[in-house]
Amino acid sequence: MPKVPELEKATVRIQQPERVLGTIRAIKEQGINKLQVISDFDMTLSRFGCNGRRCPTSHNILDNSRVISEDGKKKLRDLLHYYYPIEIDPNRTLEEKRPLMVEWWTRAHELLSQQKIQKGDIAQIVRESDVMLRDGFNELFDQLHKYNIPLFIFSAGVGDILEEIIRQANVFYSNVNVVSNYMDFDDNGVLTRFKGPLIHTYNKNNSVLQGTEYFQQLSTRTSIILLGDSMGDLTMADGVPSVENILKIGFLNDKVGVRSSRLASAPAFPRCEASGDSGEGQAAVPVIQGVQEILQAAGGCMEGLGVSAELPVRLGLCQGGY
Repeated sequence: MPKVPELEKATVRIQQPERVLGTIRAIKEQGINKLQVISDFDMTLSRFGCNGRRCPTSHNILDNSRVISEDGKKKLRDLLHYYYPIEIDPNRTLEEKRPLMVEWWTRAHELLSQQKIQKGDIAQIVRESDVMLRDGFNELFDQLHKYNIPLFIFSAGVGDILEEIIRQANVFYSNVNVVSNYMDFDDNGVLTRFKGPLIHTYNKNNSVLQGTEYFQQLSTRTSIILLGDSMGDLTMADGVPSVENILKIGFLNDKVGVRSSRLASAPAFPRCEASGDSGEGQAAVPVIQGVQEILQAAGGCMEGLGVSAELPVRLGLCQGGY
């Protein structure tokens, strides 16, 4: 069977290589009409950082914006510095982390809701931020749209901010569906609270999708490519009623060595991981290219998704997170 050369790079770590190749072959044989892509957003579709500096998540964009008071910024920073190390601690179990993540998200959302954020300011807040999508996002979004492959973005971030990011990038296409934490505004357009259910890093599963029919409507899409950057992202496809083939791809943005070991001890599934201790994220290039090659082969004639000579430059992942 043909291999995916880009996934053979040294910066790509693959558990059970033969099983992964078998899954890729099956996805190719099933074709694009059977395929859907499920992805995290912050630090997966967006960058972790660039030139040694962290890039903001959708929450960070609000936290650091001009609409937040200095006192509010300090309190949000204090929450980040306390809870983020817990979120990425490989020595804590998910059972330990979940209640603490609920606590973090709840406290952060309560603080944001006290800031009288105006709905009409969201677009400018995003424009003024340092958020960056990974290089190559245009090709990925454009080709998924062109061939009507559903892209389900399952995010523990802020949905209103997330949507504005992809809207300003001109890639918020009809095949893109987002489930995230959305703000609730009063009749004057002022933020009063966040809508439920609360989505945090470690409950991105079917428990927060009850009442939605998204995956049921895609019941014939039984091949899945899943993209994420944390242990919590492993369950994002749990709501899919019938899965024949699933390839899970993880981006190791932070604490690469210990997090890779933690992933290695997770339940077996076909997966590969991109890592880069340098933080500049070029390590993720092969994985993005690999996904594109899989899509290309599945579509047969999906021109534009293949790896071109300049693509390694354009598909760079820099290094940034809550």
